Amino acid sequence: MKNEADLLKKNIKMVALDLDGTTFDSSGSLSERTARTLEEAAAAGAHIVVSTGRSYASLPEHLKKVTGIEYAITSNGAHVNLLHSGEQIYSDFLDPHAVERVAELKAETGADIEVFIDGRAYVDESYYEDVKENGCEFRNADYVLWSRRPVPDVAALMLENKDAIENVNFVFRTLELLDEAKPKVFAIENASITSSFLSNLEVGGPNTSKKTALLWLTDRLGISTDELMCCGDAPNDMAMLELAGIGVAVANAWGGLKDHADYITASNDDDGVALAIEKFVLKR
Repeated sequence: MKNEADLLKKNIKMVALDLDGTTFDSSGSLSERTARTLEEAAAAGAHIVVSTGRSYASLPEHLKKVTGIEYAITSNGAHVNLLHSGEQIYSDFLDPHAVERVAELKAETGADIEVFIDGRAYVDESYYEDVKENGCEFRNADYVLWSRRPVPDVAALMLENKDAIENVNFVFRTLELLDEAKPKVFAIENASITSSFLSNLEVGGPNTSKKTALLWLTDRLGISTDELMCCGDAPNDMAMLELAGIGVAVANAWGGLKDHADYITASNDDDGVALAIEKFVLKR
């Protein structure tokens, strides 16, 4: 943890925000206070950037209605999009050989996978129907059903598009199954592995991360990383918090993220992001 007085001296020109568990409350909504604070920060000259594991198509319309959010880093850093048009201005994909290994591990472990292609997330029809019937223990089932497209064979779709895979999300039905598969997933060559909720492992390209995408974007905009503030709640936010001049973890952060933060704000259900922006960007 850095000294708060030193953090207050920083001139923050960009704010990068994880969504689920961070900027969104537990119902997946953006509070009026948080939306208003984001608009005020943008009006004051700060670049506001969404930085999420979601695909672009999984971004809710209410987010796009917030004035001043310019960019969306999606699929854990595989793309940088212009938020309102969806135009991809930066891309980084999985190694095709890593994609082939993912397909093998799906068969070996029996895990479900979610495959991100061209801004959309695809799943097996069987997985989709199971969520519809039985729900999800670790995620909001309505979100999964809204944001995932069912296909007959998602592994086949993945292999057909193995040169253009943004991200693959292994979803395990129990934490015991995750623990059994973890060594095999982490052993995938030329890949980055992270997690955004308790029962998943996410596979990206060897250099894919929210951090890498933010480095590209700050360079494009002529902003130093000391002028960057990042807010997150999960292990896939760790590298970007370490990169930032001010790394903020919400009170509900997990997976050791708080140990890598410069400041801990209130929880996502208590407007923690708004409070951090008010303190470090709007200086009030």
